[in-house]
Parts: sequence; structure tokens; C-alpha cells
Amino acid sequence: MAERNNDIVRRYVRYLKLERNMSPNTLEAYQRDLQKLLTFLDKQSTPTPAPSSSPSDSAKHVLDVKLEDLQTFAAGLHDIGIGPRSQCRILSGVRSFFHFLLVDGYRDDDPTELLESPVLGEHLPEVLSTAEVDQLEESIDLSKWEGHRNRAIIEVLFSCGLRVTELVTLRLSNLFLDEGFVRIMGKGSKERLVPISPRAVKELGFWFDDRQRMAIKPGEEDYVFLNRRGAHLTRTMILIMIKRQAQEAGIRKTISPHTLRHSFATALLEGGADLRAIQAMLGHESIGTTEIYTHIDTTTLRQEILEHHPRNMKGAAKNENEKKDS
Repeated sequence: MAERNNDIVRRYVRYLKLERNMSPNTLEAYQRDLQKLLTFLDKQSTPTPAPSSSPSDSAKHVLDVKLEDLQTFAAGLHDIGIGPRSQCRILSGVRSFFHFLLVDGYRDDDPTELLESPVLGEHLPEVLSTAEVDQLEESIDLSKWEGHRNRAIIEVLFSCGLRVTELVTLRLSNLFLDEGFVRIMGKGSKERLVPISPRAVKELGFWFDDRQRMAIKPGEEDYVFLNRRGAHLTRTMILIMIKRQAQEAGIRKTISPHTLRHSFATALLEGGADLRAIQAMLGHESIGTTEIYTHIDTTTLRQEILEHHPRNMKGAAKNENEKKDS
């Protein structure tokens, strides 16, 4: 008797956790997206089951799914208003699941091989210039207890290019400030060493002076950044703080903690850093992910050419006016 869909999914989740070393957040996202497929299959019922069968027994089995079923599922995502980027993410999780079924011997084919994803327009992430990062930091009220902490957070995000999860889980035992680097536990429990700037070390020093006067909860002593109750921060707290600070600094761009990571990578590329070095600093598994920053750099370069090259439109208009005056 074939295993039920839910039993196979549990095996898949165990595989992601133990063999792919996925973080709890990533694991939760995969499960949430895969649940959409299971809900769809519940409605694609097989012939009427026996009275003793449960509703899930009548759902279409994942081992019987064909390309046409997945195409219908993908079309349904669009119909219920899920955006193209989210559709791509969900279908990526579905592909991973059916690849697992193939590799683990549940199926001898992969119905997702010819499954197409929506075409996405190129989306370049928002970035801040170094001057804008300075503006963000200078807007912080250092008379407040969290002032030095917030400035240190922004500087570490910008100087080290950390993901927000990496920042909130950063520990004192992973700081090697005399040597000028920090040890980061990234996605998939992969470690990397990231240089830290003297400016970030200085801001951390100011925060540590304030931190020493805090009452820290047991078990939280090793976390670098703490809230007023002495517990480590959450991703949501960081997001709220940065958005609020951007408003106070008069920055009109829509930014998040990830914006500082993008700004870090873009600044490195514009400064002449090798793309492979940026990949290592960011902890990207694929160089393809890092290549988004070459598009940002190209956009900046194009703007510079338009503004400063003598053959650009502004220059041509100026020359035309000069001819009229003469």
C-alpha cells in the first residue's frame, strides 16, 4: 500500500532538515508553499473512497501527479492573485519536492521538468550610497539608551553585508575584533569569515559600554545585540527600527535591513572588488545570485555616462543652444 501524501511530505521535510541543513525559517517557508500543492491535490480527488477512508485518502496522490496537474496548479496561483515572484518561489519548492521523489525512488520520472515559471522583469534592489548610510546613522538620537546600539546595528549591516537573521544571532564568541573579522553562521549552517571595518568596531565599542550596564537574561549573555529587557532582538524589531530611522533621516527610498546588505555589495563592486570575493563575503551558494550586483553597477555606469559624456542628450541640447546664441 502506497504511503499517504502527508507521510511522504514528512519524509521530505526530514530530508530538508537533516541532509540539506535548512534553517527553521527556510524550512517553514518550504512547508508552507508545499501545503498549497497538497490543498490543490485534495480537490483533485480520485474515485469515491470507501466509507472508512479519510478525506486525505481521496486526494490525488503525489505519485500520480502529471505535468498537466502541475500546470493547472500553477495557473491557479495566478488566478487567486499570487504575484509572479511568489509563484516562482512556490514552483521552485514544488520542483525540489518532485526531485526528492525521483532521487529517493518514489517515482521514476520528474513531472516538473517541463513546468514553466512566470517570466519576471528584472528587479534591481534599492541601495543606499555611503552618504545616505551616514545620514541614517547621524539621525540617531544618542541620548536614548538604544542609540549606540542602533548605530552599531546599521554600521555592522553595512560594513559586513549580513543577512538580518545573521545579525540577530550574532554572538560575542564569534567576534574577533582585534583580528578584524567576525564568524558568521549563514544559510544551511555554513560558516564564513567576514572582515569588519574599523568604523563598525568603534560603534560596537560604544554599544558595549552601554551593554555592560544592562541586566541580561540568563542564556542571552552571548548575543551581541539585546533589547531593553536583556533578550536578543528579532528580525521584526530590526526591520521596524530601520524603517523608522529612514523616516527620521528624511530618506525617501523604501528600505529594509536587506537594503544595507545590497548597499554593501554594490559599494564593493563599484570599488573594484572581484565578484567571487563578493560572493564569499555574502555567503551566496551560487555566483548567479551575486551577479545581480553587476546589473546595479551597469545602471549606475549608464547614468554617469548620460550625465557626463559630451555626446549625451543634455550635452547635445547645450551645444544646440550655444549655436543659436552665436
